[in-house]
Amino acid sequence: MTYSVQFGDLWPSIRVSLLSEQKYGALVNNFAAWDRVSAELEQLSARDFVNEAIFHGEPEPKNGQTAAPPPASWACSPNLRCFTFARGDVSRFPPARLGSLGVMDYYLMDAASLLPVLALGLQPGDTVLDLCAAPGGKTLALLQTGCCRNLAANDLSTSRAGRLQKVLHSYVPQDVRDRNRVRVTSWDGRKWGELEGDIYDRVFSLVAEIQAVWILTESWLYHLSAREVWVLVDVPCTTDRHSLHEEENNIFKRSRKKERQMLPMLQMQLLAAGLLATKPGGHVVYSTCSLSHLQNEYVVQGTIELLANQYDIKVHVEDLTHFRKLFMDTFSFFPSCQVGELVIPNLMANFGPMYFCKMCRMT
Repeated sequence: MTYSVQFGDLWPSIRVSLLSEQKYGALVNNFAAWDRVSAELEQLSARDFVNEAIFHGEPEPKNGQTAAPPPASWACSPNLRCFTFARGDVSRFPPARLGSLGVMDYYLMDAASLLPVLALGLQPGDTVLDLCAAPGGKTLALLQTGCCRNLAANDLSTSRAGRLQKVLHSYVPQDVRDRNRVRVTSWDGRKWGELEGDIYDRVFSLVAEIQAVWILTESWLYHLSAREVWVLVDVPCTTDRHSLHEEENNIFKRSRKKERQMLPMLQMQLLAAGLLATKPGGHVVYSTCSLSHLQNEYVVQGTIELLANQYDIKVHVEDLTHFRKLFMDTFSFFPSCQVGELVIPNLMANFGPMYFCKMCRMT
């Protein structure tokens, strides 16, 4: 009833797509023999949607003059290769297998969940904090960029953190994990702004379950201060697709009504903590796997208003229209988001839902 009002004529299509089999993408593991893996995926008639979109999105020169470079805010995180089947193709990827280098060849994930990682625009030498780490797909994607000088990953649940550890051990060689100083922790992110305020250059807010990263040593804190940093703040959301297929402990049960109603407030607390932890001039990417504008745009707008009124902090929402245009051949985007972008499930491109919004802390 709620989503039929929010999405109007689009809702029947979204609903039937949510009830249908989800499409996946194959994130190539750069620590495996990635060129061989890519060739094998191409033989399946899959395509690397990331690099294909970036290649076709490059500006063309006019009148024989060199094309002007795109704004820095348009930059995508580099070195990511993710294969998907074409629109309307419901083929499945075979299960990933152990490669010749002792790690898994690729990671199957909702390809839409790679968009927030791409939106970060990571650069070499960045220090990254992943506050929504489990089960590990986005953490793995961050490592694939080759940009992480330090990477801290967290999940409040010890069992989910254990799943994250298994993913890292299956896909990332030990020497890389050591070199990138990958730390896995379990803390409450709502107090992050109080504990480590005005430190980070980049904050990534991803919404799923309460997550947080804690600084463990003085040397780690030094690296946070000296380098660019991304923090991923993960908060609870209704995980709409999962909720339609999972009866046990479903967030939409009547018994969990109050908990569901409190989600936007909890999400605001975590996003505010991420923004408070960011240096002026730093960026935050907030994301959920929910269709609800109450958990998406309203959380962003409410948090911005909260910080302006209580902390005199100004936050600017960046326009991601270029990002939508870049990847519109692969995903279906909702055309009427007030802020940020929302991938909506569609039978021809059954990814998502995935909402993401990029912000800059101005003061």
